[in-house]
Amino acid sequence: QVQLVESGGGLVQAGGSLRLSCQASGSIFSINVMGWYRQAPGKQRELVAHINNGGTTNYAGSVKDRFTISRDNAKNMVFLQMDYLKPEDTAEYYCNAVLRTSYSDYRGNVYWGQGTQVTVSS
Repeated sequence: QVQLVESGGGLVQAGGSLRLSCQASGSIFSINVMGWYRQAPGKQRELVAHINNGGTTNYAGSVKDRFTISRDNAKNMVFLQMDYLKPEDTAEYYCNAVLRTSYSDYRGNVYWGQGTQVTVSS
């Protein structure tokens, strides 16, 4: 059993900042990629940023230079520092991880958190 639990969402004014956290727990052998996705009402879920276990990051163009993803491998956590927030950043934010639950779980699987709401007012 693997769980991903997000925290840190909320309501903030445009130009403000929020920091999201995600804790992965349960039967975890190793985590390859951790990331954040978001889904606004009426839109498809989209990648915000991801980071691999070597620290290589990738960002959506719309958040580059405003958001920073980081992770704590020892604690199985991933963070998303969101600065200069815009109303268009309003969405449900989901934590995502590609991980192995055992040595024999060679391919691993994708796991999702339940989401945390971020609302940016203008």
